[in-house]
Amino acid sequence: MIEFHLDGRSGVSPYQQIVQQVRNALRLGLLREGDQLPTVKDVVASLAINPNTVLKAYRELEHEGLVSARPGRGTFVTKTLTDNSLAAHGPLRQDLRRWIGKARKAGLDDESIEALFMTTFRTAAQEDIA
Repeated sequence: MIEFHLDGRSGVSPYQQIVQQVRNALRLGLLREGDQLPTVKDVVASLAINPNTVLKAYRELEHEGLVSARPGRGTFVTKTLTDNSLAAHGPLRQDLRRWIGKARKAGLDDESIEALFMTTFRTAAQEDIA
């Protein structure tokens, strides 16, 4: 089962962070059809957030056709976002972990690593478009 976490410094709303985490788990094959999401009560207890925030996230995921709420039973995954590239994730994850290790040895903290990665990612994406 997925365990949510919130980053108060990200500038992204809590409900959107939950939605993104579910989408990412679906893309990476960490959640599969039939898997149950944590109950609203459990998420509220672990993250200390308003139940309406969790409900809003789950409603958005349901609207996208990714999950389905079953009254009295919970919210379940109805569709995944994995594709044929899933087999490549393992080796790429290992490469990325090695890169993160090198970045830490070079003295970068987590925020600097994330900033470097995201800036490089966005630049590469823009170059691919051009």
